[in-house]
Amino acid sequence: MNILLVLIPVTLVIVVIAVGLFFWAVNHQQFDDLDSPEVLPLLDDPTTDSAPVAATPPAATGAASDPQD
Repeated sequence: MNILLVLIPVTLVIVVIAVGLFFWAVNHQQFDDLDSPEVLPLLDDPTTDSAPVAATPPAATGAASDPQD
């Protein structure tokens, strides 16, 4: 029976912390957008869709503009 004297206050502290965290999350807009997180893994990575890294044009290297050939 003495364990109830410990468990009830500990439980109340945990409940108060959980309620406080819930209201903190609501105030910081954590629950505003519930639809897009489930779609984000399906979207393509924008870095893979971009064009490959452009190589240096031949005119800039001097190979194409070399008149000795």
